[in-house]
Amino acid sequence: MKQEIPQLIVAIETLCKAYIAQAKMSGVPASEGNVNKRLDQIAQSQRKIEKAIAMFTSSSLAQSKPPQPEIVATPVAEGEQQIVLELGTPVEVLAEPLKNEDFIKALHFPEDAQDDKGFTALRRALADRNANQLIQAAQDVLTLLSQDGIYMDDIRPDMAHLEIWRRFAQGERGRTISALGGIRDRSTLALINVRMKKDPVFRDAAHHFLRLFDKGFSKFEDTATEAEISALSETRTARAFMLLGRVAGTFT
Repeated sequence: MKQEIPQLIVAIETLCKAYIAQAKMSGVPASEGNVNKRLDQIAQSQRKIEKAIAMFTSSSLAQSKPPQPEIVATPVAEGEQQIVLELGTPVEVLAEPLKNEDFIKALHFPEDAQDDKGFTALRRALADRNANQLIQAAQDVLTLLSQDGIYMDDIRPDMAHLEIWRRFAQGERGRTISALGGIRDRSTLALINVRMKKDPVFRDAAHHFLRLFDKGFSKFEDTATEAEISALSETRTARAFMLLGRVAGTFT
């Protein structure tokens, strides 16, 4: 956990800075609002997010070394067997399974510094090894996409039926699931296509993310309700999957 949080801070900071730079270059007319005031608000929001994560980090580190409980010998009656937990047992075996609700919220990432539920869900998801890997991969691609001014909040894909998502989770590929690539913005698709071909770092990050999303969603679908699948399909991470998956040919 100590190693993951700094990466989260960097990712959020990069996204915020990229958004601010984009806003400065957009040349919004004065009649549409006070641009400088808006930029100040964004910068202030960024500082609040960093402070909130810093507080979360301190709290997590404080809890990372809990006091050792007193070991009390329990007598075992004759003929009974005492179950012993071997040393080296993975923490995830003892931890409470990650709830679908928290998994969904974590993949959408906190809305702002006041999104307590979002940060709580993110903390729980980062404690889960498989979810942690997907979140880190999502952070990487979202950060890389922001460098080209591409933000998931601006993406409005044609949403596929829930049955298509289930087919994808169960291993179907090709035209039967082509509806998952419901993004029609040609300029965005063209920009990403060029970068996939010319930028090996971006390409590797994209393919790594697509593999982890495939794996994570397949596991999620096993227990997810239709409402939960619908909610996950609207997260920022799912939109990144639709976008990159279409460019990578996942849906063809």
